[in-house]
Amino acid sequence: MALPRHASTLERIWHYTYLVICGLIFLFLIAPILIVIPLSFNAEPYFTFTEKMLRLDPTGFSLRWYDMLLTFGMIAPDAARDSSWWADVWENAAWVRAAKNSVIIGFFSTLLATALGTLAALGLSRPEMPFRRAIMAVLISPMIVPIIITATGLFFFYSSTGLAHTYFGIVLAHATLGIPFVIITVTATLVGFDHSLTRAAASLGATPQTTFFKITMPLILPGVISGALFAFVTSFDEVVVVLFVAGFDQQTIPRQMWNGIREQISPAILAVATILVVISVMLLATIEILRRRSEKLRGLSPG
Repeated sequence: MALPRHASTLERIWHYTYLVICGLIFLFLIAPILIVIPLSFNAEPYFTFTEKMLRLDPTGFSLRWYDMLLTFGMIAPDAARDSSWWADVWENAAWVRAAKNSVIIGFFSTLLATALGTLAALGLSRPEMPFRRAIMAVLISPMIVPIIITATGLFFFYSSTGLAHTYFGIVLAHATLGIPFVIITVTATLVGFDHSLTRAAASLGATPQTTFFKITMPLILPGVISGALFAFVTSFDEVVVVLFVAGFDQQTIPRQMWNGIREQISPAILAVATILVVISVMLLATIEILRRRSEKLRGLSPG
């Protein structure tokens, strides 16, 4: 916000000092990202800037690490890049296989977390709901409890129920971590919800199912989608629970990155990190668009 013309000299000094402080904090937060992105294009197998990169010499930059994401684990990486080569990538490339697992697990865990989280938020938003605060505290506890404790508890529970080393168990575990985000976003959307609309629909003879799908759901849909995106990102980035409950062949992108750091450090990890940053930025932009749309629907912002 611009300073008014009548601002004093001291107010102007504080205003620009405040802007500088905010800029430095922002730079401190995004500095690791700003370093990772150019390093992913390093032509040399180093995690530091080479002299050629510092001189902006084109020969110091390369896409070799992005290419490695496709060729690592292939049967015939040097073959002609035709349909059979791409089939080899799809079936055998380690990073592609990990990406497929991450997307599949994230998709189904997001569906489960969104459905259960939305139902929980609808119930907790009703004033007649008993013990609302206690139930809310229990449901969002996966966000508060350290992830290592949650992973340990899931490991012992899954070991006794046969869910360990199964994709269904991983989906349930990731849904457990995603449900709190859905509850919080949907509950925030329901704060400005006009319940007179549902009462009016009931007075006109609409069934509860019709009222939900025709009135409630369209109005809270931005919050539901935002919660689903948060749940998907939580599942897509999670590594600790996967290390505890997944089998050795059930690799996800974060676990593949963990294995790469532990066994053989490769700049290909920087390429994966850059791709994940781009995906995260796109998802955050989508969430912001949905948030503004939700505010407009509830009349909390002009336009």
